[in-house]
Order: sequence, then C-alpha cells, then structure tokens
Amino acid sequence: MKKIVLLFVSIAMLATLISCATLLSESVYPVTITSDPNDAKITVTDSNKNIVFQGKTPSEVNLKAGNGFFKKASYTIRFEKKGYKDSVYTLTSTLDGWYFGNLISGNIIIGMLIIDPITGAMWQLDPHVSVKLPK
Repeated sequence: MKKIVLLFVSIAMLATLISCATLLSESVYPVTITSDPNDAKITVTDSNKNIVFQGKTPSEVNLKAGNGFFKKASYTIRFEKKGYKDSVYTLTSTLDGWYFGNLISGNIIIGMLIIDPITGAMWQLDPHVSVKLPK
C-alpha cells in the first residue's frame, strides 16, 4: 500500500513540474527557407548578429524559438542571387498557444513563470519562409 501511495504522490509532484508548452511544443523549430527563384544564397543571423546558417535555397534550418528568459528570438535572413535585388526577411517568434495551457492545468508558477520561459517553449516560429526576389 505504501508503494502505491508513494507512486501517486510522485506522479502528482512530477505533474506540477511539467509545463504545457515544454511538454506539448518545441523550443527548436525546423524552418524551411525557399525563394523564387531557387538557388539564392541565404545568410541567417540571430539578434546578436551571429551567423547561424549559410547556404542556398531551398534549405531547412533548425532555429531556437527563445533567446533567453522571457525573450523571443528574432532572425534576419538575407537573400542574394546574381541578377536579382538582395532581399531581407525578419523572422520573429510569437507566443505559443500551448503556453496558456498552464492556466488550465493550474501550473502557473512553475510552468508559466519558470520552465516554459527557461526552455524557450513559450515561443514558436513559423515553419516556412518564402521570399520572391525582385529583378
């Protein structure tokens, strides 16, 4: 009987430590980057001006949705192709709907104010970026 009670208490304690967005969402997103025309050179930089990816379109890049405690991530994607004007696209994370699941689960302090902000799971990124390059 003691083992069963200990098991239920352990599960209840663990449930209070799990947050909705961290459990049901992601903190790193695969983002597909395409252009019209294809084969454009792309450079992805973060908000600190660090290059996080260089390549050609189409590409899939894994990007963090968060940039620190309660800070959303923002990326600048530069497109270059000979015969076309350079284009710049800014990709910024948005609040993930699963983050508000903490309100429903009653996990406001641990989930909403600590775990999801630390892991970056409170934010989400668009899975696809597409830019038409002007001639």
